[in-house]
Amino acid sequence: MKKSLILKSALVLAGLVGASSSFAANSITASMQTNAKVGATCAVSATNIAFGTINPAATGTATANGTIAATCTKGTAYTLSLNAGASGAFTARTMAGATSGNTDKLAYNVYVDNAYTTVFGDGTGATQTLAGTGTGSAQSYTTYGSLSLNQFLTPDNYSDNLTVTLSY
Repeated sequence: MKKSLILKSALVLAGLVGASSSFAANSITASMQTNAKVGATCAVSATNIAFGTINPAATGTATANGTIAATCTKGTAYTLSLNAGASGAFTARTMAGATSGNTDKLAYNVYVDNAYTTVFGDGTGATQTLAGTGTGSAQSYTTYGSLSLNQFLTPDNYSDNLTVTLSY
Protein backbone atom coordinates (compact mmCIF):
# COMPACT_ATOMS: atom_id res chain seq x y z
CA MET A 1 0.00 0.00 0.00
CA LYS A 2 2.86 2.26 0.69
CA LYS A 3 4.19 1.63 -2.81
CA SER A 4 0.84 2.43 -4.40
CA LEU A 5 0.54 5.61 -2.31
CA ILE A 6 4.02 6.66 -3.35
CA LEU A 7 3.18 5.88 -6.97
CA LYS A 8 -0.06 7.87 -6.77
CA SER A 9 1.78 10.78 -5.16
CA ALA A 10 4.39 10.67 -7.90
CA LEU A 11 1.70 10.69 -10.60
CA VAL A 12 -0.13 13.59 -8.98
CA LEU A 13 3.14 15.46 -8.66
CA ALA A 14 4.00 14.78 -12.30
CA GLY A 15 0.57 15.99 -13.32
CA LEU A 16 1.05 19.23 -11.39
CA VAL A 17 4.45 19.81 -12.95
CA GLY A 18 3.01 19.15 -16.37
CA ALA A 19 0.09 21.47 -15.66
CA SER A 20 2.31 24.26 -14.45
CA SER A 21 4.50 24.02 -17.54
CA SER A 22 1.43 24.19 -19.75
CA PHE A 23 0.33 27.38 -17.95
CA ALA A 24 3.72 28.94 -18.57
CA ALA A 25 3.48 28.21 -22.31
CA ASN A 26 0.41 30.43 -22.69
CA SER A 27 0.83 34.20 -23.03
CA ILE A 28 -1.23 37.24 -23.82
CA THR A 29 -0.15 40.66 -25.06
CA ALA A 30 -1.15 44.27 -24.73
CA SER A 31 -0.02 47.20 -26.83
CA MET A 32 1.03 50.66 -25.83
CA GLN A 33 1.95 53.71 -27.85
CA THR A 34 4.52 56.41 -27.45
CA ASN A 35 3.80 59.94 -28.58
CA ALA A 36 5.23 63.41 -28.50
CA LYS A 37 4.37 66.66 -30.15
CA VAL A 38 7.08 68.76 -31.79
CA GLY A 39 6.07 72.38 -31.65
CA ALA A 40 7.13 75.04 -34.12
CA THR A 41 9.87 77.18 -32.68
CA CYS A 42 12.42 79.67 -33.99
CA ALA A 43 15.43 81.69 -32.90
CA VAL A 44 17.06 84.71 -34.55
CA SER A 45 20.40 86.46 -34.20
CA ALA A 46 22.12 89.29 -36.07
CA THR A 47 25.57 90.77 -36.56
CA ASN A 48 26.18 94.51 -36.71
CA ILE A 49 26.60 96.51 -39.89
CA ALA A 50 29.86 98.34 -39.15
CA PHE A 51 30.84 101.04 -41.66
CA GLY A 52 34.07 101.87 -39.83
CA THR A 53 35.66 105.31 -40.09
CA ILE A 54 34.36 107.31 -43.02
CA ASN A 55 35.80 110.36 -44.77
CA PRO A 56 33.07 112.98 -45.29
CA ALA A 57 35.20 114.80 -47.85
CA ALA A 58 35.19 111.73 -50.11
CA THR A 59 32.54 111.18 -52.75
CA GLY A 60 30.53 108.05 -53.34
CA THR A 61 29.15 105.64 -50.81
CA ALA A 62 30.39 103.44 -48.02
CA THR A 63 28.94 99.94 -47.81
CA ALA A 64 29.01 97.29 -45.13
CA ASN A 65 27.23 93.99 -44.63
CA GLY A 66 25.56 92.36 -41.67
CA THR A 67 24.10 88.91 -41.23
CA ILE A 68 20.83 87.64 -39.83
CA ALA A 69 20.59 83.97 -38.85
CA ALA A 70 17.19 82.31 -38.50
CA THR A 71 16.86 78.86 -36.99
CA CYS A 72 13.40 77.28 -37.13
CA THR A 73 12.07 73.77 -36.75
CA LYS A 74 11.86 71.84 -40.00
CA GLY A 75 8.99 72.98 -42.22
CA THR A 76 8.20 76.12 -40.19
CA ALA A 77 7.53 79.09 -42.47
CA TYR A 78 8.88 82.41 -41.19
CA THR A 79 9.32 86.06 -42.14
CA LEU A 80 12.15 88.41 -41.13
CA SER A 81 11.45 92.13 -40.87
CA LEU A 82 13.49 95.14 -39.80
CA ASN A 83 12.18 98.25 -38.07
CA ALA A 84 12.96 101.80 -39.20
CA GLY A 85 15.28 102.58 -36.27
CA ALA A 86 15.27 105.83 -34.32
CA SER A 87 14.28 107.95 -37.32
CA GLY A 88 10.97 106.11 -37.65
CA ALA A 89 11.18 106.34 -41.44
CA PHE A 90 12.39 103.52 -43.67
CA THR A 91 13.38 105.94 -46.43
CA ALA A 92 15.36 108.16 -44.04
CA ARG A 93 17.14 105.98 -41.49
CA THR A 94 19.70 107.97 -39.51
CA MET A 95 22.39 107.35 -36.94
CA ALA A 96 22.77 109.71 -33.99
CA GLY A 97 26.06 110.93 -32.54
CA ALA A 98 27.20 109.58 -29.17
CA THR A 99 28.42 112.91 -27.78
CA SER A 100 25.97 114.89 -25.69
CA GLY A 101 24.78 117.98 -27.54
CA ASN A 102 25.56 116.57 -31.00
CA THR A 103 22.31 116.84 -32.95
CA ASP A 104 23.77 115.78 -36.31
CA LYS A 105 22.28 112.74 -38.02
CA LEU A 106 24.20 110.43 -40.36
CA ALA A 107 21.87 109.17 -43.12
CA TYR A 108 22.10 105.50 -44.16
CA ASN A 109 19.91 102.60 -45.15
CA VAL A 110 19.78 98.81 -45.12
CA TYR A 111 18.84 96.74 -48.15
CA VAL A 112 17.90 93.13 -48.90
CA ASP A 113 19.92 93.05 -52.13
CA ASN A 114 23.53 93.80 -53.04
CA ALA A 115 22.32 96.22 -55.73
CA TYR A 116 21.10 98.48 -52.87
CA THR A 117 17.70 98.99 -54.49
CA THR A 118 15.20 97.32 -52.13
CA VAL A 119 15.00 98.68 -48.58
CA PHE A 120 14.82 96.04 -45.85
CA GLY A 121 11.79 96.84 -43.71
CA ASP A 122 8.43 95.53 -42.58
CA GLY A 123 6.83 95.08 -46.01
CA THR A 124 5.03 98.42 -45.99
CA GLY A 125 5.56 101.00 -48.71
CA ALA A 126 8.52 100.11 -50.87
CA THR A 127 10.19 97.98 -48.18
CA GLN A 128 10.64 94.25 -48.35
CA THR A 129 10.88 91.46 -45.78
CA LEU A 130 12.78 88.19 -46.09
CA ALA A 131 11.01 84.83 -45.92
CA GLY A 132 12.07 81.23 -45.52
CA THR A 133 11.14 77.80 -44.31
CA GLY A 134 12.98 76.21 -41.42
CA THR A 135 15.32 73.27 -41.90
CA GLY A 136 16.30 72.80 -38.26
CA SER A 137 19.65 74.47 -38.98
CA ALA A 138 20.59 78.14 -39.05
CA GLN A 139 19.82 79.89 -42.33
CA SER A 140 21.85 83.06 -42.96
CA TYR A 141 20.76 86.20 -44.78
CA THR A 142 23.12 89.01 -45.71
CA THR A 143 21.97 92.58 -45.10
CA TYR A 144 23.50 95.39 -47.14
CA GLY A 145 24.15 98.77 -45.55
CA SER A 146 24.94 101.90 -47.54
CA LEU A 147 25.59 105.56 -46.73
CA SER A 148 26.69 108.58 -48.71
CA LEU A 149 30.20 109.69 -47.76
CA ASN A 150 29.81 113.43 -48.37
CA GLN A 151 27.86 114.16 -45.18
CA PHE A 152 29.69 116.94 -43.32
CA LEU A 153 28.86 116.22 -39.70
CA THR A 154 30.47 116.74 -36.32
CA PRO A 155 33.22 114.14 -35.77
CA ASP A 156 31.69 111.55 -33.45
CA ASN A 157 30.70 107.90 -33.18
CA TYR A 158 27.29 107.49 -34.81
CA SER A 159 24.91 104.59 -34.32
CA ASP A 160 21.31 103.45 -34.61
CA ASN A 161 19.56 100.47 -33.03
CA LEU A 162 17.52 98.32 -35.39
CA THR A 163 15.23 95.51 -34.35
CA VAL A 164 15.03 92.31 -36.38
CA THR A 165 11.71 90.52 -35.94
CA LEU A 166 11.20 86.87 -36.87
CA SER A 167 7.51 85.98 -37.25
CA TYR A 168 6.33 82.40 -37.65
